[in-house]
Amino acid sequence: MKKKKLPLGVSDFKKILERDYYYVDKTLLIKEILDSGTEVYLITRPRRFGKTLNLSMLKCFFEVPLLCGEQEACLSSTKENLFQHLNIWQQGEEYTEHHEKYPVIILTFKDVKEENWENCYNKIIETIIDEYKRHDYLTYSDKIPDYEKEKVDSIIHRKALDTDYSNSIKNLSKYLHKHYNQNVIILIDEYDTPIHSAYDKGYFQKVVDFLRTFLGAGLKDNSFLEKGVITGILRVAKENIFSDLNNLEVSTILDFECADKFGFTESEVIHFLKDYDLEKHFEDVKRWYNGYVFGDVHDIYNPWSIINYVKKYKAGLQAYWVNTSSNTLINTLLSQGDRQVKHELEHLLNNQPISKVITTNTVFSDIEKDSSHLWSFLLFAGYLKAVGKETNLDGELECKLLIPNKEVYTTYRIFVKSWFQENLPNSEVELMIKSLLNGEAKDFEDILQKFVLNSMSFFDPTGNEPEKVYHAFVLGLLININQTHAVKSNRESGFGRYDIMLIPKSKSDNGVIIEFKKVRSDKGETLETACESALQQIEEKQYEVALREMGISTIYKYGIAFEGKKVLVHCK
Repeated sequence: MKKKKLPLGVSDFKKILERDYYYVDKTLLIKEILDSGTEVYLITRPRRFGKTLNLSMLKCFFEVPLLCGEQEACLSSTKENLFQHLNIWQQGEEYTEHHEKYPVIILTFKDVKEENWENCYNKIIETIIDEYKRHDYLTYSDKIPDYEKEKVDSIIHRKALDTDYSNSIKNLSKYLHKHYNQNVIILIDEYDTPIHSAYDKGYFQKVVDFLRTFLGAGLKDNSFLEKGVITGILRVAKENIFSDLNNLEVSTILDFECADKFGFTESEVIHFLKDYDLEKHFEDVKRWYNGYVFGDVHDIYNPWSIINYVKKYKAGLQAYWVNTSSNTLINTLLSQGDRQVKHELEHLLNNQPISKVITTNTVFSDIEKDSSHLWSFLLFAGYLKAVGKETNLDGELECKLLIPNKEVYTTYRIFVKSWFQENLPNSEVELMIKSLLNGEAKDFEDILQKFVLNSMSFFDPTGNEPEKVYHAFVLGLLININQTHAVKSNRESGFGRYDIMLIPKSKSDNGVIIEFKKVRSDKGETLETACESALQQIEEKQYEVALREMGISTIYKYGIAFEGKKVLVHCK
C-alpha cells in the first residue's frame, strides 16, 4: 500500500485532508469543546504539540462557508465533507449539526517574535487586517449599515484608530453576527508568543497592556460570542490579561480535559510506525520522544519529533523538537539560577525527581526571583514532566518532576556545555577531566583555577562565595563524563556525606572522591591546611567504602580549598 505524505510543518487541516497527508485523528476535541459549558477555553500545551493544527481543524468544522460576492447560495453542497470519515462524525447528530454552522474569527500570533514593540504592534495589526480581509464581503453586505462597513474598510486599508484595532475582534464578531444572524466562534492561536519575545527584548508591559484590552473586549461579555478557544504555552497571570474573563476555563497539561487531544498517544505512535514499517524501532522511539504526562494520560509523545523521525528515519534518532525555536529564555533562567537551582538541576540530570510547588499562573516578573516559578515554567513549556501530584498541607499543588525523555535531556546537555564553553575551551575541559581521573593534581588545579576565575561572576550572583561554583562544576562533570562515570554528589558513604564521587561504569577505570573546603581565615586556616582538612575528612569518614564495595581498586581522593578566587588542590 502506498504510504501517505507526511505533514511536516503543515498545520492547515483542510490541506492535510484534501491532499491526503497522514493525519492522526484529534477531531473528538470538537466534542469536548461542545460538551463543555464553558464559553471561553484557554488550552496550554508545549510548542509543537498540535495547537495550530487543532485550531485549524476547529475552524474547518465550525465555519459556515464564506460567501463569494453577494451570492447567498450555500457552498457546502459543492464540496466534500472532510469530516465524514473522522471520529467526530460517528458521535451523532448532536455534534454533526454544528458542522459549518458558525462564522469564525481566527487569529494566530505564533510568528509574532519581534525585536521591539513597534515591529510587534505592526505585526499584530497585520494579523488583524488579514482576518478582516478574509471577511471583506461584509463591506457590501445588505445587513450591515454603511457606517459599520466603513469601519471594516478602514481596518482593511489600515486607516483605523488604535482603539479600533484594540476592539477589532469584538466589532468583527458583531458585524458577522448581523450578516449571518448567528453567534461567532473566536479562535486565537499562540496568544503568548509575543509575550515571550517581549519579556526577552524588554517591551513586556506594552504587549501585556494591548492584549489585556484586545482579549478582554473580544471575549468578555460579548453577546455575539458562541465559543472562544485560545491556545498558548502558559497562562500569564499577575499581569491580568485574563483577570476580567469570568467565562474562562483553563486546561493545562495537569488537567484531565483535552488530555489526549494534543500530542500523540502511545497507541497512535505504534499505529503510525506500523504504517511506515518502522515498528521494530518502537522502543528506541519511546526512549527518545515519549515521557509526557497530560492530565491522566501517560505516554504522550511529541508529535513534531515523531513525524520528523518517520520522515528522516535513515538519519537515526535525533533531537528535533529542541531545535525548533530559541531556547534563550530557558538558558538564561537556568544559568542565572542560584545554588539551589543548580543542585536541583543536578538531580534531574541524574534522573532523580525533584518535588516542587507548581503554580498554573505564570508570573513572568517572578520567574527570576523565585525558583518555584522557574520549575513551573519549565514544566508547562515541556522541559519537565510531572510524575506525581498532591496537595500539600498549605493547600498548594506539589509535583514530582523529571526530565521527560532523551530528546529533552539533550537540551540540558546543550545548556550546560554552553555554560562551560563560555569559560573554558573544549580542549581544556577534556584536559581537566583527564587530569582529574588520573590523579594529576597540578594540571587539574591549573585548569580549575582558570575555570573559577572565569566563571565566578557567571555562576555566582554575589561574586564573593567561590564554593557556589561547586554545583556548576558538578553539572559540567555530569555532562562531560556521563559515558564513563556516574557522578554523585552529597551522598552518604561510610560515616558521612561526600561532596562529589565519580563512580566508574567499568571496574578497570579509576574512581574519584572530592571534598571542597572554604578557607576559614578567622580560624587561622590557609589553603594548605584546608586542603589537608578535606583529605583528612575523606579518610576519617571512610567515603571510599562505597567504591571499594563495587570492586573499584584505584581511587583518587581530592581535597580542594577555596580562598576568595584562589584554589588549591591536593590529591592522594
